[in-house]
Amino acid sequence: MKQAKKLIKNRVVRFRSKFERNTALSLKREGVDFEYETLKISYTKLATYTPDFIFSNGVIIEAKGFFKPSDRTKHLLIQAQDKENKYDIRFLFQNAYNRLTKNSNTTYAKWCDRHGFMWCHKRIPTEWMIAQDS
Repeated sequence: MKQAKKLIKNRVVRFRSKFERNTALSLKREGVDFEYETLKISYTKLATYTPDFIFSNGVIIEAKGFFKPSDRTKHLLIQAQDKENKYDIRFLFQNAYNRLTKNSNTTYAKWCDRHGFMWCHKRIPTEWMIAQDS
């Protein structure tokens, strides 16, 4: 769709639709003072995460064959929102040395290192499974 243009307060505005343009024209005719798309509102999408394996020591294991971009984003959001470090999420990769994409030099392992996640390749280390002494 071709974007509609209209000058508002000495500024060319590109409306996303004819409906929005017509609404703006109507508001202007009525003498209503307004701004068009000048505010950005952040929001958090409420979602849940079900870990693959949880050990009695609190370690959470996420087993991954293919590490999708949506999974990477999800874990970064969980990490950012876990202010108290309540969750110890670690990754078990079928192949930790796979690249994120064909054209990327970043492997699954490097991504984890960069973002502070512990990871392992093919097998879970025994020490991850053992209950920690109090």
